[in-house]
Amino acid sequence: MSEAPARPLPQPTDLTRPYWQAAARGELHMQHCGACGRWQFYPRPFCIHCEAEALQWRPVAGTGKVYTYTVNHRAPNPFMKARLPYVVAMIELDEGPRLMANVLDAQPGDMAIGRRVEVAFERVSDDMALPQFRLLAE
Repeated sequence: MSEAPARPLPQPTDLTRPYWQAAARGELHMQHCGACGRWQFYPRPFCIHCEAEALQWRPVAGTGKVYTYTVNHRAPNPFMKARLPYVVAMIELDEGPRLMANVLDAQPGDMAIGRRVEVAFERVSDDMALPQFRLLAE
């Protein structure tokens, strides 16, 4: 019997560690600027809007809409081959930032730009969960 292929996992850095620690707890956190009040993603050492270094990690609601998406029919690695076809979307959170993630359990025909989604955490190890999304009922 062959062993299932390993899933490639993110490697947290000092800058991204708060994001991954929150995800492991089932929470979606983003950087928020204390100077200008804007959110940003992906993590950076300064605010991309005002260049202040007054960034704090804060929870976001985890809801948003599909900004754009693609349906993958070719797997980038052996692990994802068993999930074909699968949907990857750019999600625009209600707070403003956009992030790319899989849309779990989505059929290609169910997808549309503007569809509402909510975060769902896919546990991949004892200390890591991947923020993914699910479609909300229309």
